[in-house]
Amino acid sequence: MQRPPQHEEFALKETSPKIAGSGVITGDKLTCAYDLVEQMHYLYVRVVKAKDLPGKDVTGSCDPYVEVKLGNYKGVTKHFEKKPNPVWDHVFAFSQDRLQSSFIEVVVKDKDVVIDDFIGRILFDLVDVPKRVPPDSPLAPQWYRLEDKRGQKMKHGELMVAVWKGTQADEAFPDAWHSDAASVGREGIAKIRGKVYLSPRLWYVRVNVIECQDLLPSDKGKAPEVSVKVILGNQALKTKTSPVKGVNPMWNEDLVFVAAEPFEEPLVITVEDKANKDDFLGKCVLPLTSLHRRLDNKAVPSRWHNLEKYAVVEGEKKEMKFASRIHLRLSLDGGYHVLEESTHYCSDLRPTSKLLWKSSIGLLELGIISATGLSPMKTKDGRATTDAFCVAKYGPKWVRTRTIIDNFHPKWNEQYTWEVFDPCTMITIGVFDNGQLHGGGKDSRIGKVRIRLSTLETERVYTHSYPLIVLQSSGVKKMGEVQLAVRFSCTSYVNMLSKYSQPMLPKMHYVHPLSVIQMDILRHQATQIVSVRLSRAEPALKKEVVEFMLDVGSHIWSVRRSKANFFRVMNVLSSAVAVGKWFDKICNWKNPITTVLIHILFVILVLFPELILPTIFLYLFFIGLWRYRLKPRHPPHMDIRLSHADAVGSDEMDEEFDTFPTSKGSDTVRMRYDRLRSIGGRIQTVVGDLAAQGERLQALLNWRDPRASALFITFCLMSAIVLYVTPFQVVALLMGFYVLRHPRFRQKLPALPANFFRRLPAKTDCMI
Repeated sequence: MQRPPQHEEFALKETSPKIAGSGVITGDKLTCAYDLVEQMHYLYVRVVKAKDLPGKDVTGSCDPYVEVKLGNYKGVTKHFEKKPNPVWDHVFAFSQDRLQSSFIEVVVKDKDVVIDDFIGRILFDLVDVPKRVPPDSPLAPQWYRLEDKRGQKMKHGELMVAVWKGTQADEAFPDAWHSDAASVGREGIAKIRGKVYLSPRLWYVRVNVIECQDLLPSDKGKAPEVSVKVILGNQALKTKTSPVKGVNPMWNEDLVFVAAEPFEEPLVITVEDKANKDDFLGKCVLPLTSLHRRLDNKAVPSRWHNLEKYAVVEGEKKEMKFASRIHLRLSLDGGYHVLEESTHYCSDLRPTSKLLWKSSIGLLELGIISATGLSPMKTKDGRATTDAFCVAKYGPKWVRTRTIIDNFHPKWNEQYTWEVFDPCTMITIGVFDNGQLHGGGKDSRIGKVRIRLSTLETERVYTHSYPLIVLQSSGVKKMGEVQLAVRFSCTSYVNMLSKYSQPMLPKMHYVHPLSVIQMDILRHQATQIVSVRLSRAEPALKKEVVEFMLDVGSHIWSVRRSKANFFRVMNVLSSAVAVGKWFDKICNWKNPITTVLIHILFVILVLFPELILPTIFLYLFFIGLWRYRLKPRHPPHMDIRLSHADAVGSDEMDEEFDTFPTSKGSDTVRMRYDRLRSIGGRIQTVVGDLAAQGERLQALLNWRDPRASALFITFCLMSAIVLYVTPFQVVALLMGFYVLRHPRFRQKLPALPANFFRRLPAKTDCMI
């Protein structure tokens, strides 16, 4: 089942960027603390404020703004109306790779309807600009008197400015205006900035509905069939209809929801009659802040809550004085980890409550260096373009790089760090095209990379170029490459190794487990909550970005995934098949020397059975030691052959990208349904064969075939007598020599035990 290596186009490539972390240091040794990215040198201009500006309007006032010019690049602050002492505190960053002038011109202008008036300017020679390297303190801005166009000092008007040279490690870098985004208007700057986000802290809300008391049904002559409906935001769950009919129904049923801090929506509990759903029997609204926070499996105190009910009198709602009651046990369960990611790609496994968190075991550092060969994602002004940015997620922390405008080979060179609490977790890095700049469209996905921390050696810097592979309805496509530098540093090696002996999930997942269906529903709700909260940030991390990073929809049926999983199973079983073939060669004396050695080893193990387990473990030790030289030198990445993406038909891809529920025509759906029935039929046959083998084992002693059962128990009695009087080593040697006998003493017909087993009855003849 060995598959050929995938095409070089989709392979991982090791790179050698000029970064300090890999031992390659260029330029000034006092560089930024960013040792996993290449240095990017910038010229920073900070315009703080102005004072005593002369008036230019008829009224004697001015509407000032500042224009910073460096060659062909020009950055502009916002303007203030009728304000001679404005405050901007705006930073401009010009890439030194693209400097086209030897001086900087800072011009103060007056905003006008037709032509903006010149107020004054300041000139800085680039040779005199100082260099600043963190952790030096920020350069203090100074007051400069404005000059006129002839270079003469003006009597009125001063500008506070600071100019320095630095790198992307400067504190001013994230919020600065960048020269490579000069084509973006001032209102669009906020949409292209880098940002760090935190997922909201998610809690499981457990509502244990116990019973109701003294309900007042509309039809008093009929016993109500009561159920309880609980709503939290856009989540709604309902209990089963109470088996106790009447005004005092009972349930003792748990309903579980997902809530995010800060808690915004209350719990809305309504009691409904199955016969009259329009008229509820009572309602109760409870804020989540009043709920008990539970860290373990201890039961929280239950409480009675009054149910509000309104009666319609002359077209108006009036609250009824007599109150029914509902008995509830409510809790915020902080002992669980709320899964918003797929269990296969988890980046955090800690419980919700911080009181249960343990100390970190290490630090993960990621350098997002650059991308190459990105595919065009949209058309602007008649030409194809891409405005790329990266998003990385590990644990609750999301990071977003700045957007590089109109570039198929963007360079970000941004570095981020995360605390690591479990080595068996995964970081996800996605590359997207910014669709918010022109018309507020969707952010298009370019590709994604996953890196599992447990596959990384500690303290080693991995620098690789990862292919950005996406599946489209037309097939698999490479959208470019992203260059990353990753380092996993361990602070406590003992604590890290101890993690391998601990459960993956917090204790509550095993003490009071949730069902698989519950987990799927709750994960969907958690994903929706996270996407809504992050989409409200500025710049927004939009829903399509969050869902792509969290692998929403990966559980939907796909023929391609089914084939890939089938081949994965076959690949796992291939080892057992190989051992079986090797043993068959031993039994058939294909290599007489090896067979004789196996005979000798077998005799030794039978005569000295205490050597069996040590021999097995020693054999495994030597196998592991031998394979150490073949261990992977690079982190794993997405494999198109393993995913079966390179050998999938167009119709199968079209089915995978179909909406749920389907939007295809009846003929297409019928064809796919027939194909699914065919696949299901094969699976059904295999499952039936497995069941038949199990039923034959049961038939040995259940006397369904009386003659077969009689033969079997007679054989058992004779075997017991023989084994009582014969030493075990003798029996084992005889059986071993029989199995390893020479082909001269074999026959091609099946063995007697196999013939007997296949004749045993199964229940297939009872199937309709």
